[in-house]
Formats: sequence, C-alpha cells, structure tokens
Amino acid sequence: MRTGDSLLSVGKFIAEYSAHLMGAGVHTSRVIRNTKRIGEAFGLDVKLSVFHRNIILTIIDKETNEACNEVIDIPAHPISFEHNSELSALSWEAVDNHLSLEELKDRYKKIISAPRIHSLFVLLLVGFANASFCKLFGGDLISMGIVFSATITGFYLKQQMQMKKINHYIVFIVSAFVASLCASTTLIFDTTSEIAMATSVLYLVPGVPLINGVIDVVEGYVLTGFARLTEASLLIISIAIGLSFTLLMVKNSLI
Repeated sequence: MRTGDSLLSVGKFIAEYSAHLMGAGVHTSRVIRNTKRIGEAFGLDVKLSVFHRNIILTIIDKETNEACNEVIDIPAHPISFEHNSELSALSWEAVDNHLSLEELKDRYKKIISAPRIHSLFVLLLVGFANASFCKLFGGDLISMGIVFSATITGFYLKQQMQMKKINHYIVFIVSAFVASLCASTTLIFDTTSEIAMATSVLYLVPGVPLINGVIDVVEGYVLTGFARLTEASLLIISIAIGLSFTLLMVKNSLI
C-alpha cells in the first residue's frame, strides 16, 4: 500500500470504478480483471461479488492484512465503447506508470466527464443504419427513405423519454409503436412495406445486453448473465408489443 493513500479511499475509488464499468455495459469478467489490476497497482487483493444491481467488494492490504468492505449500487449509464475502452486502458496505466490515487481519480473524472457524441449526429447515424438494414433485407428506395424518417422520429422520442426518466419498458413500447406506425406509410405506396415496418424498429434491439449476457454465462458468471438476458428478453417483448399495436391498427384497417 502506498504512503498517503488510505485503504478506505482506494476502496471507494475501486468500488466506483467497477460500478461505472458494469453500469456502462461491460461484461463481468472484464470488470473484474480491470478492478483487480487497479488493486494490484496499490498492492491490494480485491475480491468482488457482482450482482445485477450492486457490487460487494472486499479489499485486503497484502502487507498488513488490513481489510475493508464496500457495497455499491450499479448506476445505469448509456453504453459508450469509447469510455469503456479508455477506462480499461486506465487500469493498465495504473500498473505501468504507478499512478497515485489522486492522479488516478483525475484521469477517471476526465474520462467519464468527456463530452459524448452529439445527440443529433447519433440520430442521423441511427437513421442511416436502419435505412441500410432495409436495403440489406430487400427494401426499395422509397422504403429506405420512409424507414430513415421513421427511425429518426422513434429514436428522438426515445431520447426525450429517457431524459425524463420514464420506465424503459414503456419507452421501448412507445418508441417501437411510433417508429413502426410512421413506417406503415409505405402501405400507401406500391412498395416493400413489410420490410420497412420490420426494419424501422431494429434500432431498439438490445444487442449489447444480449451479447454480454451470453459472455457472462459462458464465462461462469451465470447470475449476472441470466439477469442481463432476462432484461434483454423483456425489452424484446416490449418491442414486439409496440409493433403489434401498429399491426393491429394497419392490418385490421383500424386506421
């Protein structure tokens, strides 16, 4: 343990660091590896019990055998591969450059407070991505244009509801309903309407939780893996409910 760095201070930082990684959608084994690496940099043995909503840590000083425990809730953060990559690199910096706790905290705060990609830019990219999927599945140019606008409408609504902290299952149901309803305008034209409606909700598919859930189960973190897969399954059901509302309205000629 380094002089000037108390066990409790280091423990609180390690707890915050690991909770941020879990909240940002990093799979469990990577969180544990990074956290233990930072602990090693301070001469500490870190033991973690990771659950879906919180983390329990025991931190032991290898020289004095002094120990402290921390329990921290996992906050919900937007998924950011850039932040996750930089936070992983930070754990290596702690080992390679022998950073002090203050230096580590400064770099950590700099990473998590860095400005994210502008929401308007994300909105356009998601629109182009869904339009590309429409083309990939055989949609024509008219369908691509309608999917692009439907996706932007649904994704903007999703962003606004998430900012207001509305329950995320409701967010997914409403976003899927609005996006697919906008895409149903393809029925007016002689075009590939089925493909347009199906691809207009693809931006909602929870790919990262599904992948991380499978990775966690395969690597032996069954509890967190199944929790992530269950949550992802509920989100997929929410998408299906939203899409079903649209199909009931347009296929049964309710509008």
